[in-house]
Amino acid sequence: MTTQSSAPRTRSEGKSAPRRPRTVAIPQALTVRELADLIGTTPIEVIKRLMTNGVMAAQNQSIDYDTAAIVASDMGVEPTEAEAAKATEPEAEEEEVFDDPPESLVSRPAVVTVLGHVDHGKTSLLDAIRTSRVAAGEAGGITQHIGAYQVSRDEKLITFIDTPGHAAFTAMRARGAQVTDVAIVVVAADDGVMPQTIEAINHVRAADVPMIIAINKVDLPQANPDRVKTQLTEHNVIVEEYGGDVVCVPVSAQTHEGLEDLLESVNLVAEIQELKANPNREANGVVIEAELSPTRGSTATFLIQGGTLRHGDAIVVGEISGKIKAMFDYQGNRIKEAGPSTPVELIGLESVPVAGDRFRVVKDEKTARQIVERRKRAREDQEQKDHAHVNLDTLFNEISRGNLKELIVIIKADVQGSAEALRSSLEQLSTSEVRVKVIHTATGPVSDSDVMLAEASNGIIIAFNTRIDPSAKKQAETVGVEIRTYNIIYQALEAVEQAMQGMYEPVYEPRVDGHAEVRQLFKSSRLGNIAGCQVLDGSVRRGSLVRVLRGNEEIAKTKCDGLKRFQDDVREVQTGYECGITLSDFDKFELGDVIEFYHQERVN
Repeated sequence: MTTQSSAPRTRSEGKSAPRRPRTVAIPQALTVRELADLIGTTPIEVIKRLMTNGVMAAQNQSIDYDTAAIVASDMGVEPTEAEAAKATEPEAEEEEVFDDPPESLVSRPAVVTVLGHVDHGKTSLLDAIRTSRVAAGEAGGITQHIGAYQVSRDEKLITFIDTPGHAAFTAMRARGAQVTDVAIVVVAADDGVMPQTIEAINHVRAADVPMIIAINKVDLPQANPDRVKTQLTEHNVIVEEYGGDVVCVPVSAQTHEGLEDLLESVNLVAEIQELKANPNREANGVVIEAELSPTRGSTATFLIQGGTLRHGDAIVVGEISGKIKAMFDYQGNRIKEAGPSTPVELIGLESVPVAGDRFRVVKDEKTARQIVERRKRAREDQEQKDHAHVNLDTLFNEISRGNLKELIVIIKADVQGSAEALRSSLEQLSTSEVRVKVIHTATGPVSDSDVMLAEASNGIIIAFNTRIDPSAKKQAETVGVEIRTYNIIYQALEAVEQAMQGMYEPVYEPRVDGHAEVRQLFKSSRLGNIAGCQVLDGSVRRGSLVRVLRGNEEIAKTKCDGLKRFQDDVREVQTGYECGITLSDFDKFELGDVIEFYHQERVN
């Protein structure tokens, strides 16, 4: 006789479908696969739903909240908006916090960046310092392997970073990477203060970094260092010789005159700052430069700011993870570890990082990948929101909340006289709550460098009687920097003053997106009349502002509440397709009516 070993299996057991939740919290951005997991279905089902709504997306592709919410609703799940900041931001931020106890700190080398006008000898000066100090006591010539090196003066190391100029200097700071301890601004003794010299000075000031002036080419017959010092005073750079606090050293990259004095000055300025770091922890720092090598793959030059970096460490750089496979010093020698303020070149990253990205060592490669995923999600969520940079629309609210004590302004004008007049007038608008601070004035069009300075300083740009370079305009839109254009001074002053008082009202104009013609009418007990339409041109979107046109007469102005393709809700319908349209507070359609879809675009 046989016995039944187990109870009979019901049909619902085994391959039962996953139970779907009633509600689901959806972040501002997520992948198709992640949405499927949240809803309790397969990625294929989500992809099908997306296709019926006119959205083509693969399972690893990101979609926004609105699209995900429609899919969730279609599948019988009520969507709610997840608190993205709670889910991602704090964890990512905590990864960057280093609270070193005072007793763990030891002295570290100063990190120096050299800036200046083109052709004033910045590169020659760097080469002269390197060959005169690095080569001492070493056999053979010196080859610079990476964009940074160290020199020794009075048994103290100094780290020099060879950047392409102040644009890169500010780009790093814009990413939150305060790399430099001392900035040397090079001015040619025969040429004097030039536009890029002024720009470099303003960038250094914005970074709040101690400045040393190196007057180069003093060996030339036409050299006039005193003229340079006088010109510097016109830009509020007062050298010690003239009673100020800015160190000024005459040098010659050709004859090596003054190089020892320059290095001594760097050490003196560094001593005042008491530069220290903790070498006895996991390392962190900044990417100086990076490239894709055809033989070694992704290589990057790191500047270590704290801790000690070791061969085999797992690292996170921005949104890239990796493990150090090899590490080299500034002379190309393979090394096993490096401490604070040391520049190193390394191999082992998954892809090429960006100059200015921060790096840190983590427990293992799995942890590194998890942090990278969180950071990507945080960025995608943030991209769904408006940029948080200061603009005239939000200025009063920021002042009222106490978030803003200074309104940073960069002025570009057609002539210097206009720039100075505007600067003087704007600074007089300062109040007890907020100070208007102009950090840079110059003539010519608004450039990429101006946008980078505004981004780093959280400021706005005023273009007076001058144009905006197309690349600068695109960059400003990308990073959220506001550029305002004026041709009458009082209009610029009035706009800023009204913004500070909360009375500023920007000017908007309608921009037409598309037209749809009513071809059929459908009655709904819940929605009233639904307009069966064909899109004549452009595209129509749910949520858009609309005007209903009958002949040449506008009979209604409202908003599009609903948009359907057959039985499915959709967000957008393109030219030539049919759709069903419902409007807010209007359903008195007639055949032949034209529904014009538009949006408001700010023009001032």
